[in-house]
Amino acid sequence: MALGAIAPLYAAPLNALDNETPIHAPISQQAVSQIPAGFRFIEPGYLTVATSASHSPPLALLASDNQTRIGSDPDIARLLAESLGLKLKLVPAAWEDWPLGLTAGRYDVAMFNIAVTEERKKKFDFATYRADNHAFSVRVNSPLRAIHRPDQVAGLRIIVSSGTNQERILLSWDRQNRAQGLPPVTPIYLTDDASATLYLLSGRADALFGPHSVAAWKAASRGQIKIVGNGPVRAWVAVTTRKGNGLAPALQTALNSTIAAGQYQQVLARWGEQEEAITQSEVNPPGVVY
Repeated sequence: MALGAIAPLYAAPLNALDNETPIHAPISQQAVSQIPAGFRFIEPGYLTVATSASHSPPLALLASDNQTRIGSDPDIARLLAESLGLKLKLVPAAWEDWPLGLTAGRYDVAMFNIAVTEERKKKFDFATYRADNHAFSVRVNSPLRAIHRPDQVAGLRIIVSSGTNQERILLSWDRQNRAQGLPPVTPIYLTDDASATLYLLSGRADALFGPHSVAAWKAASRGQIKIVGNGPVRAWVAVTTRKGNGLAPALQTALNSTIAAGQYQQVLARWGEQEEAITQSEVNPPGVVY
């Protein structure tokens, strides 16, 4: 599948309350057979999955009971667990914690809209489940009309999360601009998505640079935000596990079984991520290089 530019995902507003009923998947005996002999899951009988603790629809958020984690990442995690004949245990965590958490053995896999990069492949194994871009979003009444290249971010205050690929792109563009004598970017580092939205809507930031799916959800559900551009690359998003533990092929087969049976497509459709769908999962595909 070629990774190129993508258009806005949503034709009509979506409501997370409509998506609280779980989508289930049958056991894939082929996937189960690929679990390495003697593999020890963090908690026997469970697939322990670290996922975002923040309110970041459509990727992750709390259901109406204010306790249950829902979103496209928890939905895909459930399909994975059930395909492997396991129960699902979600562990809400901060983005900054997932690399150490995996390395320290606090969970079996991490699902944080993690993009495959060549640098990350040195420490982790991946099984892809989406193809995502990065989006620049602004207030609907913003004078900014387009952000597609480095000079268009010069002098702007841009919200971005630390340690992300979006941050790398933004800082790289800023270095190019500074070398040409253009005004510097002012990165605004916020880890909470709700705070980021408030910053943007209140005018304390000019733009927000984050996952395209999150930006598109906001644009469709709020009507207060619009997307004005995408990042320069589109990346594979993947279920992430410790390097060399042997679990990635089983994860890949589990994902492919749900693609073949249609549950995968159901998840993406109800969260408005159809245009990020893949036709089959891959283990450790070529990653983005920054």
